[in-house]
Amino acid sequence: MSLSAAEDDSRSEIHIPADIDWHMLDKSKFFFLGAALFSGVSAALYPIVVLKTRQQVSSAQISCSKMSLSIMRYEGLRGFYRGFGTSLMGTIPARALYMGVLEVTKSSVGTATVRLGFSDTTATAIASAAAGLNSAMAAQLVWTPIDVVSQRLMVQGYNNSNSCKNAISNVHSCRYKNGLDAFRKILYADGPRGLYRGFGISILTYAPSNAVWWTSYSLAHKLIWGGIGCSMGKKDETGVIEGSGFKPDSRAVVAVQGLSAAMASGVSALITMPLDTIKTRLQVLDGEDNGVRRPMTVLQTIRNLVKEGGLSACYRGLGPRWASMSMSATTMITTYEFLKRLSAKSQDSLSS
Repeated sequence: MSLSAAEDDSRSEIHIPADIDWHMLDKSKFFFLGAALFSGVSAALYPIVVLKTRQQVSSAQISCSKMSLSIMRYEGLRGFYRGFGTSLMGTIPARALYMGVLEVTKSSVGTATVRLGFSDTTATAIASAAAGLNSAMAAQLVWTPIDVVSQRLMVQGYNNSNSCKNAISNVHSCRYKNGLDAFRKILYADGPRGLYRGFGISILTYAPSNAVWWTSYSLAHKLIWGGIGCSMGKKDETGVIEGSGFKPDSRAVVAVQGLSAAMASGVSALITMPLDTIKTRLQVLDGEDNGVRRPMTVLQTIRNLVKEGGLSACYRGLGPRWASMSMSATTMITTYEFLKRLSAKSQDSLSS
């Protein structure tokens, strides 16, 4: 999407690095470095995801500190990384698919909206929303089976912790040795549908969540730089800020990206938290019908949440999810922008 030149000479005279479009990237370097960088990010944030998942499936309110102490006491550090190997193996292809669809959609939709006469800000918002929506839907084809397996492993052994005993009574009773064993047993017991349990609600959760996040991020990014521009000088009669141009250093750029990502995560987490709780419970918990354990339906899951605490039950795990999304998004977007600059083709390659 050609929304800016080599440097964005905005009217406020803040010269920030322009966005790097899909055609400017060395694809091999982009996907290889992306797999390595995002694997490290996933490892750092995984314990928070485990806490969030266990809080969501719990029938009682348990604080993060109490749950963390319980995991450390009864399961050790390994308890915070249950299912990590499975999650990591799924992260690599899912991230590659996500980033590829994201960049292609953003570039094509952005170019189309500019040609239709939309302003730069509106075109960026539309392209970001479309890219977030498409990339999330594509990635869920890989992510849902990985999510089902890794989440089953995350909560396995949960009831072994005395402080959390009986906190969840409907966790699947089957015991898994590892991710491969869980994959095999789920496939044997429920068929392919078992691996895609909650796929519909996953799409309903992550597609709008990503659309909201990328739209909020692009708008927050522009608002923050606009605010910085306004604070640097007064505007003349035409609205242009007087004074010499300002070129921020890399630390300022990263700080603005991080703040924009945290703001976007807060908006997205609040809007989509109930859907995420329903999705997690659908993928992990079973119901009972005449003594036979069966996958729960969406309506059964909602009824159970209403019985357990109404709307507040839907927001269990909001703290860890907000923290996870904010830290993940801040790290992801700065890593992502850094990755794109590492993977950018040289000027000679672009001109040839």
